[in-house]
Amino acid sequence: MAERADIAIVGAGVVGLAVGARLADGRRDIYVLEKNETFGRETSGRHSGVIHAGIYYAEGSLKARLCVAGNRMLYQLCGAHGIGHARLGKLIVAGSDEEVGELRRLRELGERNGAEGLRLLSRREVKDLEPNVEAVAALLSPSTGIVDAEELMRWFVAKATRDGASIVYRAEVVGIERSSDGYNVVVGDGADAFSFSTRVLINCAGLQSDRVAGLAGIDVSEAGYRLHFCKGEYFSVGGGRRGLVSRLIYAVPPADGASVGIHIALDLDGRMRLGPGVRYVDSIDYTVDDRDKDLFYNSVKGFLPFIEYEDLEPEMAGIRPKLQEPGGEVRDFVIKEESDRGLPGLINLVGIESPGLTACTAIAEHVAGMVDDLS
Repeated sequence: MAERADIAIVGAGVVGLAVGARLADGRRDIYVLEKNETFGRETSGRHSGVIHAGIYYAEGSLKARLCVAGNRMLYQLCGAHGIGHARLGKLIVAGSDEEVGELRRLRELGERNGAEGLRLLSRREVKDLEPNVEAVAALLSPSTGIVDAEELMRWFVAKATRDGASIVYRAEVVGIERSSDGYNVVVGDGADAFSFSTRVLINCAGLQSDRVAGLAGIDVSEAGYRLHFCKGEYFSVGGGRRGLVSRLIYAVPPADGASVGIHIALDLDGRMRLGPGVRYVDSIDYTVDDRDKDLFYNSVKGFLPFIEYEDLEPEMAGIRPKLQEPGGEVRDFVIKEESDRGLPGLINLVGIESPGLTACTAIAEHVAGMVDDLS
């Protein structure tokens, strides 16, 4: 690494890589710093791979605007470059007449956000589309799909490096100091430590993004940047159930807004799994508790009656970097250039949970606009 960069990006998850790929132009020295041995080893590699439509998020929020824009951009990118994806569509199903009103509310919110093609279906229409699903009614979202996130990240890596960016692994940021023309960044510790300066510093550190903001001198509690780890477990569905649904199937989401609920997700090869659950935790731990099997089974047996208890096996877990406290109000993404805190050229991305994957290309465009404004 050189002693001076134009732009440094902390974190090589899907958002940091998308930002790096967007900013790399062959004319600027750009570093993407990743503390792990390779890219996408935390939140970006542990999820259901869903391309969301923009239904659930508060009107006018960054989550809503960037999700809807990112949905269109991501399909276009994947189609143009042969990145694995499928526009499967999804059903949000109502199990009672009382839940039908919530489907109407979600359709209205989604339409205001710009989600495309939303349609309420009767019981008969649900059966016509998905004979093995039980529902009083459902909301059809045809623009929801899935993407191979690993393949997407590999494309971002290839694009960024081809256009001159350097991705540096095993490079944990441990110090940030404001200088007269940017930031001095300390990476690693002991004999392997090194430092460099950068004009622009972009914090895409995911689960560690509040820590990185704190290294730059921000009081993360006062700023509202304090993260809360929220664990989501997944159970695979075996028992020969492959092919019994062709779309993603969701229940009406929980009222607390902490998640969209346990749902059935499909891989590109048609493999089924259930998840994610929601449990706030104090530390990062990717084990799956087999005792949660009862919760998963009971959450879906009403609308997925073909699933048997014995079909479920623990698969994987991920951690969401949530700004929402347990029992607290839903929070939007933080994407902010920090000049008003006396830190010009520092751009913080904090609390980038779902729909961060869907929105990654739109987030990258948003951040690129901020960088342009600094020029």
